[in-house]
Amino acid sequence: MRVLIVEDNIELSEYVKKSLEKDNFAVDISYDGVSGEEKAFVNDYDVILLDLNLPDKDGFEILSFLRNSNVQTPVIIITARDKTEQRVKGLDIGADDYITKPFDLTELKARLRAVSRRFQGRTNPIINIESLSINPLTRRAEYNGAIIPLSVKEFNILEVIAERHPSVVSAEEIIEHIFDETYNTFSSSLRVHIMRLRNKLYAASDKEILQTMRGRGYYLCLE
Repeated sequence: MRVLIVEDNIELSEYVKKSLEKDNFAVDISYDGVSGEEKAFVNDYDVILLDLNLPDKDGFEILSFLRNSNVQTPVIIITARDKTEQRVKGLDIGADDYITKPFDLTELKARLRAVSRRFQGRTNPIINIESLSINPLTRRAEYNGAIIPLSVKEFNILEVIAERHPSVVSAEEIIEHIFDETYNTFSSSLRVHIMRLRNKLYAASDKEILQTMRGRGYYLCLE
């Protein structure tokens, strides 16, 4: 899951970023509203954490711009403004959730997973496709109950493709959701991870589960 933090408190932003990265989130940060709005508009994030009290542009303005521009990325407002009318305003403008400072990081991570899941139209946190089961919380993938030993990136790739099943997922879309903005687009690492993931899925199932559609991307086939 790739997250954008728009927060001018550098210490808080870095603290949250490090904590999320320990749980294998990809995280970008903007310390001001203008750059945060630009990143949110240009990049395909899974969730945006948006502070309201920004030095150059109010969080409500950013949220309104994104929704008026048809950017549907889930937004969790993070702020010290704890009055009911502020929460109502944010939700009415288009926020998906609201958490006040100071907040518990365990709760924040649960909210990130929940809003992302709702955005994908899922109620079950576990992704089940025929005999393949993917649990984002425990980060465990199984085939017919047997664990498939995956690296962090291999699991992330499988999760992205499984969330969009039965659609074909492009390499660009996978990159957008599992790497942060420091990723080198000329790197061959995605192809290496895809190859290893394909081999592990085949070893577990004796089937070519991970398929490639030339020129379009990747998809899962469990028939």
